Amino acid sequence: MTTDKSNEIEFGGTLGAVVIITLSHLLMLYLWLAWRFHDGVVFYPEGISDAGAFFVQIRERIVAHATPSWSTFAIYWSFLAAEGLMAALIPGLEIKGLPVPSRGGERLIYRCNAITAWWLTLAGVAALHFTGIFPLQTIYEQFGSFMIAAMITANVIALAVYFGARVTGNAERMSGKILYDFFMGAWLNPRIGTLDLKMWAEVRVSWLTLFLLTTSGAAHQFTAYGALSSPMIFMLVAHFLYANACMKGEECIPTTWDIFHEKWGWMLVFWNLAGVPFVYSFNSMYIASRPPFDPSIQYTAFCFVLLFGAYYVWDTANGQRNRFRMRLNGSYVKRKTFPQLPWTTLENPRHLDTEVGSKLLVDGWWRYARKPHYTADALMALSWGLICGFDHILPYFYVMFFVAMILHRAGRDIARCKKKYGADWDRYGKEVPHLFIPKVF
Repeated sequence: MTTDKSNEIEFGGTLGAVVIITLSHLLMLYLWLAWRFHDGVVFYPEGISDAGAFFVQIRERIVAHATPSWSTFAIYWSFLAAEGLMAALIPGLEIKGLPVPSRGGERLIYRCNAITAWWLTLAGVAALHFTGIFPLQTIYEQFGSFMIAAMITANVIALAVYFGARVTGNAERMSGKILYDFFMGAWLNPRIGTLDLKMWAEVRVSWLTLFLLTTSGAAHQFTAYGALSSPMIFMLVAHFLYANACMKGEECIPTTWDIFHEKWGWMLVFWNLAGVPFVYSFNSMYIASRPPFDPSIQYTAFCFVLLFGAYYVWDTANGQRNRFRMRLNGSYVKRKTFPQLPWTTLENPRHLDTEVGSKLLVDGWWRYARKPHYTADALMALSWGLICGFDHILPYFYVMFFVAMILHRAGRDIARCKKKYGADWDRYGKEVPHLFIPKVF
């Protein structure tokens, strides 16, 4: 185990970790209750005298409608196991990651077969649904139970990985603060044979679960009302694009910050397995639970244009940056996974050389802003809210949450880069002065 008490403490240290862990659980339960029992309305006790009855009612609803059974766990664990087995066993492109300092500069091999597993999963789920063995609307009907099963599973895995890292000597960059280290993680690259658990959770579990939750909402709406509303179709398209992008561009992910630097602690484990799919699917559940409504053709078209435009920038910006990195470390491979959008790969892009040896991209979308992918991601999140209409504020929770999250993440990135690059970062800031929006911010 390596201990580095000089490491900069983030997220408010131990207190911040406890608060985030607690609020993450409460947030998921609150959104479920708001959707399931309050039509997506912000709800709260009317006064102090009502608080006791308010919390008793919440407890009763959770016990009655969201307590997972053993079959709930069996279904969820079978899904995780199936995705893990496919990740480990299906042949696929093998990509070398960035050098890992704690392993003496070793470059781990990542098997990128997510696109095959993605289509096999969709085919299997479709077969189960249309044969009546496991109708997709079952997930919608038991959303609360599956959500709590995912939360419990994520907490157990986070504990197992943390203590496993300490027992096996794989803990690194530890602060010495137990709760904080549990939150941030102890093990950088936990693996079971060839299966990289962090990559599996980020690529296979989170986005696949999100899309399956949305399809379950669509199945419920179609079964209940005999038709899909245009907002429901919009969410199917939006979540398909997002999930498919992660699968078809999996080879780019080993060069991302989450994989090569962030340890697999509670923060990543919980949000990959539980937080991302169940919180991000709130808009789909909100639409599915209401009688089909169709905004005007013009408004729906506007939402689709916003979605497709933001998706194009997001997908191509991520491709430009990650393929630039891949070419630098010799792992770039031209793929034919669908869709390969124009301007995803830059030929001989402009960059800045730095004293530490890294190269900073200043071409493509990255010559206009330092975080263009975050801006595009936020606009996609906004489109998810807009398609829900303006009856309630909660469908806009995701975009508000996402903007707050990326502002914090951008701050972490900037602080890290200033420390790493020094004067070169100031030079980069002059070359690309705007953070999110060219000429504005």
